[in-house]
Amino acid sequence: MTGWYPKRTMGSLLDDAAVRFGDREALVDGDRVWTFAQWRAEADKVAKGLMALGVEPGERVAVWMTNRPEWLFLMFAIAKVGACVVPLNTRYRTDDVAYTLAQSRSSMLISVDQSGPVDYRAMLADAMPDLENGSDGALQLSGFPELRRIVFAGDALLPNTSSWDSMIEAGSTVSDVDLQARADAVDPDDMLLIAYTSGTTGHPKGVMQSHVVIRNTHERAQLLGMTFDDVHLHYLPMFHLYGYSELTMIAVLTGAKQILMEAFDADAALDVAERDGVTILHGFEAHWLDLLTAQEKQPRKLKLRFGTLPSGVETTVPIADKVQDVFGPTISGYGLTEGWAFITCSNFGHTREQRVYTSGYPMNDYEFRIIDPETGQDQTAGIPGEILIRGYAVMKGYWDKPEATAEAIDAEGWLHSGDMGLIRPDGHLVFQGRYKDMLKVGGKNVSPAEMEAYLRDMPEVQDAAIVSYPDPRLTEVPVAFVLPSGNGAIDPDVLIERCKGRVASFKIPRHVIELEAFPMTPSGKIRKIELRAMALDMLGDPAR
Repeated sequence: MTGWYPKRTMGSLLDDAAVRFGDREALVDGDRVWTFAQWRAEADKVAKGLMALGVEPGERVAVWMTNRPEWLFLMFAIAKVGACVVPLNTRYRTDDVAYTLAQSRSSMLISVDQSGPVDYRAMLADAMPDLENGSDGALQLSGFPELRRIVFAGDALLPNTSSWDSMIEAGSTVSDVDLQARADAVDPDDMLLIAYTSGTTGHPKGVMQSHVVIRNTHERAQLLGMTFDDVHLHYLPMFHLYGYSELTMIAVLTGAKQILMEAFDADAALDVAERDGVTILHGFEAHWLDLLTAQEKQPRKLKLRFGTLPSGVETTVPIADKVQDVFGPTISGYGLTEGWAFITCSNFGHTREQRVYTSGYPMNDYEFRIIDPETGQDQTAGIPGEILIRGYAVMKGYWDKPEATAEAIDAEGWLHSGDMGLIRPDGHLVFQGRYKDMLKVGGKNVSPAEMEAYLRDMPEVQDAAIVSYPDPRLTEVPVAFVLPSGNGAIDPDVLIERCKGRVASFKIPRHVIELEAFPMTPSGKIRKIELRAMALDMLGDPAR
């Protein structure tokens, strides 16, 4: 393949790393260590197992797994056999995972059986009451007609499901020649992954991305001077684009070591960083706020070169500013699933003010416009509006949602982000929030419409409206205003309890407030700006 940046496939990245960095340490998980050559060997075993179990090119393979080495083996194995990975949020619960599995039409699911108190196996059994239907491990599920295989990384299984070890054993019958033939047939323009991101329609939308995103990630690694001497601490969720791109992909592209943590804990993270010479930390404002608190209580001697911290939002700036003095420089950026991770990025040539108060400078071959959302007219520098993006890694569209795709990407190829921001005279973007009715809880998108629909299904609730409420750690959390239906009294604790175990915890309202009527616009829309003000008045302003 020719071109100024040759097209590459995700599966080939690990092959290249094994050749370039072979015996260098690549993955550390507790006492277990893999070199790049060993990582590639493990990924190839998994790829052969996928082939043996019948995974075909173009099929979707869903992964519902906490941070563990198997996730990273799968990430490259699925791509190598030409399939498409569907990363599932580990905070999904029964209804969430059922929807995404069905909507993605995944042919295979690979999941942990349990992680701490969370029983993933039980949730799947709840979502799939007809699991006993099928033969020879091939499922026949009424709600998931294309889901043929479920594999558990763990000891506990369900009827007609398989273990991780049995998948690896099945792959021993697949030859190196057959695997290489599958890898050689992968088209870089085909789908690499479908990443689900909550939207205002009430259900998550699956963002389709091809292997072209490798270019964006590779250029950023070069921009920031990352090398095989770097050590990344990986506590960001592997299913999230931030961890997927800025940690694992970058580590493989540069030959850096990554040390795995199953979940984020600030004290444990800093202890590991001090002990193992971590040079780069990553995180949203909630991560850095916890890291600042932990470092203040117990200072560690660190070898950090820098950190990544998406900034620019007013609530993030004070945290980002303090991080510079405690941990050293951070790199800011702006990204979204529909356009990839950091489509703007600051660098070490930028001033501290630019790295703290802005969301970075546009990456190569991404175009940005700021428009008045009412008129569609371009705004001048320094005037806020809706952020529009056009570039090579803008999504292929939303999976099986052509209307939503047409609404998001116009005829000229501009992605209408629904985000508010401005471009300063120095060319830096400042992300200021969301025009779309969206919450961001600790860096995770939450669709108010989805939870509003969930609450409306409860017999006591006639209508519901979700708004944001400021939170010093998570930036904002959901608060629900509800109207009574007359079928029983509204008990806020009962409504909140019903959500637990059924939907992801970050989506669940922290407070439920009963009203007799919503404030409405003349056109019949709920005035959520008034509800947000009411929440501050009734619950108090945490900033005061």
